Amino acid sequence: MDISWIQIFILTLSECVAPAGKTVCQEQQFELRFLSQEDCSYALEQLIALKDEAEYVIVNRQKSGCAPSAAESKTYASLDAINDANKNTVGWRVPGSEDARRIEVNQSYSERLSELMPCKDTGDVVPCKVGDIIVEEQAKGDSVDVWKRD
Repeated sequence: MDISWIQIFILTLSECVAPAGKTVCQEQQFELRFLSQEDCSYALEQLIALKDEAEYVIVNRQKSGCAPSAAESKTYASLDAINDANKNTVGWRVPGSEDARRIEVNQSYSERLSELMPCKDTGDVVPCKVGDIIVEEQAKGDSVDVWKRD
């Protein structure tokens, strides 16, 4: 592992936020880092559109934008090297591994499905299967909130 400098783009959003019912706002800024100019510009557009819809937020467009910069970063000799260095890190995702994870889940599902008897043979005692669908016991526990987009 070596240390190198990589190009990044820093999104700065400058806004003035007023609490509900107040006429004076408080100026604040925050920054986000991106690896590409396109991602930074897209995020800036989305944030400005979102903030413009808010009743008590004013975006200072002169102080907001995407600026190129650089950041010191660890570099690795190969994909295997970065995977080895981070394999015990909580939440680590192997780059390009979504297909591998999907295959692993599908294999686990197929194994469990093959172990279950059809529901018609068990008298609908769960767990059982109906075709390729696993029927589980009804969940018991705390209720959950369901979020949906209007």
